[in-house]
Amino acid sequence: MTLSDAELDRYARHIVLKEVGGAGQLRLRQASVAVIGAGGIGSPAIQYLAAAGIGRLIVIDDDAVDLSNLQRQTLFGTDDIGQPKVAATAIAVSRLNPNVSVETHSVRIDRTNAAELIAGADVVLDGCDNFATRLAVANAALAARIPLVSAAVGQFEGQLGVFRGWEADKPCYRCFVGSDPDRDEVSCAEQGVLGAMTGVMGSLAALEVVRAIVDFGDDSAGRILLADALAFRFRTITLPKDPGCTSCG
Repeated sequence: MTLSDAELDRYARHIVLKEVGGAGQLRLRQASVAVIGAGGIGSPAIQYLAAAGIGRLIVIDDDAVDLSNLQRQTLFGTDDIGQPKVAATAIAVSRLNPNVSVETHSVRIDRTNAAELIAGADVVLDGCDNFATRLAVANAALAARIPLVSAAVGQFEGQLGVFRGWEADKPCYRCFVGSDPDRDEVSCAEQGVLGAMTGVMGSLAALEVVRAIVDFGDDSAGRILLADALAFRFRTITLPKDPGCTSCG
């Protein structure tokens, strides 16, 4: 497979990077990425993945666009209010890059359908705002041996991790959160969230998806990136594999 003249122009700034090049750009075109949630994190991530030339995006979200979403979900505009997010996403992606195929699922992903919905993906990006959903997605990705990029935001803080728990020295998502912990769900409607912070974490999540496909720089799996906008600070912590983990130990 080769890149067309139009693709060479479109992706020129990628191709001149020695870590990406034409071969890396072809890998992006051949890749499928499942994005869980087209919200605050998924919205900027989808924009950058589409712009990067990911061949196929699988977008899973059962919500509709609401006026309150527009403070942070830059994929949508006022005219999209009331539309299913996946439908509005497909239109936005086609406008940005018509070479990207978008497969949409306007359903809530859970433990009963997660494996089917992410089947065929090379990478899963989880930006949902529900902890039970995160566990279901993480379990399905681990079982299918699909790299998981997981990002979350609350108020002025964000976290990002890449998980490949089937590898002997890499943790899975449950190594990070523990064994099905009991926790209260707190929505961004209740606690608030800085819109630009979701853009930062969504963009970083897209970067890690591209890294997982093209394989450049240092391996980010096994580390958690923590961002604090109030303190103007980013820090990285090492996450060891939990030998007692019920999923990958």
